[in-house]
Amino acid sequence: MKNIKYLLVAIVCFSLISFTSAHKYYVSVTQIEYVEDKSSLQIISRIFIDDFERILQERYDDSIILGDEEETDNAIKYIEQYLKTKLSLRVNDQDVNFNFIGKKYDNDIVICYLEVENIKQLKTFEISNKVLFELYEEQQNIVRTKIYSKRKSLILIAQNDKGMLKF
Repeated sequence: MKNIKYLLVAIVCFSLISFTSAHKYYVSVTQIEYVEDKSSLQIISRIFIDDFERILQERYDDSIILGDEEETDNAIKYIEQYLKTKLSLRVNDQDVNFNFIGKKYDNDIVICYLEVENIKQLKTFEISNKVLFELYEEQQNIVRTKIYSKRKSLILIAQNDKGMLKF
């Protein structure tokens, strides 16, 4: 009976440690679609809230909190500022700037909406995505594209943070 109590205590402790520890995977996913009739690149980037919050606190303000309920007032400003320093795009060998449209939360993910306007045609597309690389050396940033109905993907890591696609 004593052994069963120790076993139950060990299981409960292990469960609590597993539950409270951070996720094991350090990954973001960015989807990019060229919408020809709107002449725009529409971008959706998904990043874990806890990782994003941590990097914003370290870089800008240690009081930043992300989330629907308790989010601090300056969070959107810092989200946009961070993305503009870590995500760069080139279309047809020209640097392009994206507009930060907004964000929403889905469970433990921040979903950021971005757009590049006035893209009449797309021959080459280059992306550099350095999101969270300074936080985790094992961070991977997956980029999925849909351009002219062709789907292509890239996996960017700290040692290789750029990818180029030709159409």
